[in-house]
Amino acid sequence: MNRRAFLAALGVAAVGTNSACASAGASASAATRTRRLNRVGIQLYTLRDDAKRDLEGTLVNIAQAGYKEVELLGSMNNFGMRPALLRGILDRNGLTAPSTHIDPGIFDNLEPQIEAAKILGHDYLIVASLPDGEKLGLDDYRRWADRFNEAGARALRSNIRIGFHDEAWDFRDIQGTTPYDVFVQRTDPKVVALQLDTGNAAIGGKDPLVYMTRYGKRYDLFHIKDAPSIGADHDVELGKGVVDFRRLMSMIDDIDKKHLYVEQESYPGAPLDSVKRDYAYISQLEF
Repeated sequence: MNRRAFLAALGVAAVGTNSACASAGASASAATRTRRLNRVGIQLYTLRDDAKRDLEGTLVNIAQAGYKEVELLGSMNNFGMRPALLRGILDRNGLTAPSTHIDPGIFDNLEPQIEAAKILGHDYLIVASLPDGEKLGLDDYRRWADRFNEAGARALRSNIRIGFHDEAWDFRDIQGTTPYDVFVQRTDPKVVALQLDTGNAAIGGKDPLVYMTRYGKRYDLFHIKDAPSIGADHDVELGKGVVDFRRLMSMIDDIDKKHLYVEQESYPGAPLDSVKRDYAYISQLEF
């Protein structure tokens, strides 16, 4: 090999080495890349007493705290405020309401709730809990699943999805399974959405990450709630309990298309102070 050929070959080798190093560096960077939520929502029940006194003022405080979405309380008739008026308050404060909680009694007369949903901008009507849920057996949950399938098919004709939000008692052990598993496995994913309340699962004695592994693709919405321990009888501010939110959020497919609502039901002080700390924690969490 003459000198010119040798130098040319050496140059090709150097380019190859540099490309390999760049590729390895890019792979390492991709492996360590983190992100944060691009928007954070809140369930209005977190500030239920404030909202009962002054719904508009509470929504102003929610927006000022940094939240972009709010899940309303159709189950409490939104404290008597008419949908059009409520929509105006949401719009003025840069808030959207992709979903609301409802009572399953509306299954018998869905149309008024669907009309309200169109005004308020809801895509989901989420059943907060089943009546006397802590007393129901597995067959009761199967019957309720059938009702959800039927109501979900009707609502979907109006581009509204019916969904189910878990309570702690849905995770109690019965005959080697749980009512929650029986319900989820019987509902039709094409017409029934699921909202995972992470804190309620933990309070019910189950690790919510287990349910993310089991049914992760079914969850369109989440209540981001913490608990001091698995099986505790109350919740705590985010980041002060045992729920691994960093891992949980890394498990959510298409997370930007999902709706994650902070929810807290018990507080060490003023509820609004907790709401602000919850936002600071979850909005800065990298996953």
